Amino acid sequence: MFLIAGLGNPGDKYKYTRHNIGFMVIDEITKNLNTSNINNSNFKAIVLKTSNTLFVKPQTFMNLSGESIVAIANYYNIPNENIIIVHDDLDLRFGAVKFKVGGGHGGHNGLKSIDSHIGNDYIRIRVGIGKPQNKSEVVNYVLNNFTKEELNQLNDIILHIIDSIEAIKKEPLEKVKSTFTIK
Repeated sequence: MFLIAGLGNPGDKYKYTRHNIGFMVIDEITKNLNTSNINNSNFKAIVLKTSNTLFVKPQTFMNLSGESIVAIANYYNIPNENIIIVHDDLDLRFGAVKFKVGGGHGGHNGLKSIDSHIGNDYIRIRVGIGKPQNKSEVVNYVLNNFTKEELNQLNDIILHIIDSIEAIKKEPLEKVKSTFTIK
């Protein structure tokens, strides 16, 4: 069983913000799948299930994402090597896609929360959102909507990420990195 979680913040206010790229990927990957909805208040998440995959959108707000991930992973006995987290990354240019296991959280509060609950040895799909000129603008930047131009480009990026997720389920991560990384 795989647990694929997209990070974001719940609510329409945040739907198209840069911080919600993870939610956008989960919405797209599940829109044509035959899934069942898992209702468990302990998960604090929207959870959709297929025969071998759980698709998760934590509803705890970004800073507490680890609460959802640990509850679901423990309930289904999912090892960290079968957990894939899709998240925004300020340190990558817009549209870049990179893959990583372990390492630091880079100041990303969602990853910091997950790391504190399950460790950092899970698969991360880092999606570049670029960064503002001034460090003091980071919070506003990640919580602002993508521009219209960025939204137009996101369709192809999200489809690429979905293809990479399917590959991760079947192939070694090193092969996925060499095939699907976008710098």
